[in-house]
Amino acid sequence: MATEADAVSIDHPLLVEGVLQRRRYQTRLATAARGAHTLVCLPTGLGKTAVSLLVTAHRLAEAGGTALLLAPTKPLVEQHADFYREALAIPDEEIVVFTGDVSPDDRGDLWGSARVVIATPQVIENDLVGNRISLRDVTHLTFDECHRATGDYSYVYIAERYHADAVDPLVTGMSASPGGDLEEIEVVCDNLGIENVEVTTEDDADVDEYTHDTDVRWEQVELPDELLAIRDALNEVIADRLEKLKSIGVADTTDPDLSQRQLNAMRGELKRMMDAGNSDGYTGMSTHAEVMKLRRAVELVETQSVESLRRYFERQRNAARSSGASKASQRLVAEPKVREAMRKAEAFDDLHPKFSKTRLLLAETLGVNGGERAIVFTESRDTAEALVEFLAASFDVERFVGQGDKEGSDGMSQTEQQNTLDAFRAGEFEVLVSTSVAEEGLDVPEVDLVLFYEPVPTAIRSIQRKGRTGRQASGRVVVLMAEDTRDEAFFWISRRREKQMRQQLRDLKAATGEIEAEIADEDQANLDAFEEAADEVGDVTGAENDESAEDDAGAEDDAGAENDESAENDTGAEASEAGDGQPGLTDFAAEADSGGNGSEADEPASVEEDDAVDDATDDGVVATAGVGDADDVEVVIDQRELDAGIAKDLSTRSGIRTRLETLAVGDYVLSDRVAVERKSAADFVDSLLDGDRSVFEQVGELSRAYSRPVIVIEGGDLYTQRNVNPNAIRGAIASLAVDFGLSVLRTDDEADTTELFETIARREQETRDREVSVHGEKTTKTLAEQQEYVVSAIADIGPVTARSLLEHFGTVEAVMTAREDDLREVEGVGTVTAERIREVVGGDYPGAE
Repeated sequence: MATEADAVSIDHPLLVEGVLQRRRYQTRLATAARGAHTLVCLPTGLGKTAVSLLVTAHRLAEAGGTALLLAPTKPLVEQHADFYREALAIPDEEIVVFTGDVSPDDRGDLWGSARVVIATPQVIENDLVGNRISLRDVTHLTFDECHRATGDYSYVYIAERYHADAVDPLVTGMSASPGGDLEEIEVVCDNLGIENVEVTTEDDADVDEYTHDTDVRWEQVELPDELLAIRDALNEVIADRLEKLKSIGVADTTDPDLSQRQLNAMRGELKRMMDAGNSDGYTGMSTHAEVMKLRRAVELVETQSVESLRRYFERQRNAARSSGASKASQRLVAEPKVREAMRKAEAFDDLHPKFSKTRLLLAETLGVNGGERAIVFTESRDTAEALVEFLAASFDVERFVGQGDKEGSDGMSQTEQQNTLDAFRAGEFEVLVSTSVAEEGLDVPEVDLVLFYEPVPTAIRSIQRKGRTGRQASGRVVVLMAEDTRDEAFFWISRRREKQMRQQLRDLKAATGEIEAEIADEDQANLDAFEEAADEVGDVTGAENDESAEDDAGAEDDAGAENDESAENDTGAEASEAGDGQPGLTDFAAEADSGGNGSEADEPASVEEDDAVDDATDDGVVATAGVGDADDVEVVIDQRELDAGIAKDLSTRSGIRTRLETLAVGDYVLSDRVAVERKSAADFVDSLLDGDRSVFEQVGELSRAYSRPVIVIEGGDLYTQRNVNPNAIRGAIASLAVDFGLSVLRTDDEADTTELFETIARREQETRDREVSVHGEKTTKTLAEQQEYVVSAIADIGPVTARSLLEHFGTVEAVMTAREDDLREVEGVGTVTAERIREVVGGDYPGAE
């Protein structure tokens, strides 16, 4: 029961009196967290953010500096910001929000004046890579939903930078469900640099009074015969495709209900066959893609809605019609049994039985039982929108979805999301239909019912969703399950995993000392290894210094020389000493330029003045010569390259300064004359066939802007992509090198590419004394290029067909007004393409009056 001490607010000079009520478990956790890098594990709804706030207030008062709180979604960031502004006794303008809605320049200015920054991790990662901010003075860093700190997620990179850069770091990780087992939790702790684990469960005495029972019911629904017929038709095709995979030795079953793990194993085996040059691997991979598409269709008809299935089929038809469509998509829509399933789906004029069950359960909760609010969760945005339309006849209902637009569906802006939640809290409507965007941490108001439209096989998400109810009074959760479908499999998986998770939280609480000891042992082992390596380097360096003291003295004299030759030789000597005594690429700088090309290398990029546009536009900028940092080598990186690990890797390297821009041409700029277009082997071939912009258009702009353009083709077997004739790929490479003057380089993987970029950048900027800066300068498209661009956008026909149409008809206007019969006379334009062109050009716009 609550004590008198629990009833009073917390007294602290940086906390607004009366806002934060004292809860013993929160103050206990905060006391532990302010003394060490700590993982705080606390059930959903019990105030993890309040714990972090207490630590932040203490650190700001004692150590000063800046506090940084990271949360995975924009609505969650805004929610935290509202809470911090309400609870912290500092001016609101000193608590700032960093999301993608705030421009990079503004973020750089705001960072210096803020005391608390609340941000999405991707934004902070971008600003660190772009050197817009420094973590040096951050005295408290909170990772909300810290179980995400695995793999390539931004949390991992930010934590690494924080521990390396901050003068006085302190990390707090927060999660209701930190991982599936102790090993996963140790990975999270290791990635965040956490050394202390604090676990509070609902079984603890000081938590019990703040929790309530949550009743969970499983409601079964039976699929009608029409939907079963659609499913059975699709399953027949799946069985046929699995038989083909079985014939090449990668499948051991033709049962359409095989597990995802079995499918993953097949894909791995097919990948190994492809790597070995076995042609069966390529045909098998295409067949495997068909199976995956078909299984998605089966899942939709079984567990979601017929409307979701119809939209999915429509997207597949559009994909099959597009230029360069995959064979898997084309075979899928041409398969007679799939076409039969499509017809049956179009003819089905009823609703999935889950719809009526949802309406019944809502009526029971909000009508009969007098409830006020309910949330319906679904995995599919299509289903969410169909549910909103269906339920609107009986309830006040709104949708809550992510920000990204999808085909046939508009996302919600951050403002729309926030307004929707505010209206829900205020009781302006009673039912919120949400996709997974509302699962993690959002302070969705107390609800009387959480309805899972389908079982959630992941324990973390299941627990987070159930955390929306039962906070202040007894609530209930209902999970819908279609009989004899994948729902039943997910039911058992979810039940088992959730039981495991609860037990693991208890085990985690009991094993915190063991985990902390394991973390400490790993840290000590890493430190010992580092010290041993440092000792070895010191011994070697000492020996070299003893043997070459006189040479070093001579080198110092040379370093002061002003002639280029001695300076270049010194750089080469340093590079050789740093390695294994073998020459590095920069050693060959003088030799490479001694053949009479030096004067050409010093010329500016060959861009015609008449072709230049005004200042930087939304299309981006071109990096060219200017004044840079004399101490660091600078690499300018296109914002869109942040999905790769290259930018992050470069940003952590000594002597390398990275800068992010939205580049008009190229992906990386390494000097005033060297810019690089980077493509994976698969992307390179795709850009030859069906890219939004062909590789020749991209490199044409690159070669007009830079005198030393480079294209890097990374990884993979280039000549086995998409079953394209190797000679066609060789011809494309030859054209890039001969016609466009590009250097075509191959690398094994991202790590190899990173090493290459650093080598080129150091060679250009240190050895050749070239610099990098950015200004807005982009060549305009020629008239022919603009005409090809307009026509290529019609029905996604692509640049090759666009050129054929323009050569045949002569003008864009003639292409647009051509009859279907005339279109078919053009090489490369068949019946389907001609029909699609006429449909796009001559069809009524859906929004027209």
